[in-house]
Amino acid sequence: MPADLHEPRALAEVDERIEALSASGWRASPAQLTRLLIGLWIFGTGDALLVIAELGNSPWTVFAAGVGEQTGMKVGTATIVVSFGVLLLWIPLRERPGLGTIANAIVIGLAIDATTAVVDTPGSLVARWALMLGGIALVGVGSGLYINAALGRGPRDGLMTGIHLRTGIPIAGVRAGIEISVLVAGVILGGLAGVGTVAFALLVGPAVALALRVLPARPVSPR
Repeated sequence: MPADLHEPRALAEVDERIEALSASGWRASPAQLTRLLIGLWIFGTGDALLVIAELGNSPWTVFAAGVGEQTGMKVGTATIVVSFGVLLLWIPLRERPGLGTIANAIVIGLAIDATTAVVDTPGSLVARWALMLGGIALVGVGSGLYINAALGRGPRDGLMTGIHLRTGIPIAGVRAGIEISVLVAGVILGGLAGVGTVAFALLVGPAVALALRVLPARPVSPR
């Protein structure tokens, strides 16, 4: 892996791309919309593979799983509920949603539930590690497609950039504070954290940064 794709440099690069996204975007060309929906579905599939691996989820999915444990909702359904809950926090931050924001809130959760419904946790530890690492890679690819679609920030990204813009706290500090908070809350609620959570924290930044460099970066503007 190139030196400039190591954490935290890669994560800072990803945060800069997210911050540069238009605050909103409702007009989409077919190419943008396709890129957005495919990217979000791939992202959700990757997140689901971490859930299936049972080695520890990403911080926000630890929280969603914890909510699911307390309410009886599936992880993907809980993810959708959490996403719209996060959007309520956009109101005092004066963040404006875009088409990509709403799609993000819905599609990722649908993909998680669809994938967990058809893929079982393997008995082999090696296979579970493969699922975990493959899931992180898919999250990277999906994120690259969704960000490059340029149709607005996702609910969690908008919360991060909104707090950054209103408080002046460095975006890396805001991200860390939010993710640690939801991780702790998720564990308290019964969500699963573990080696997969650590691997996600270390590898997702480079995975997304690499995807942003490799995947097409100029969406076709809607006419």
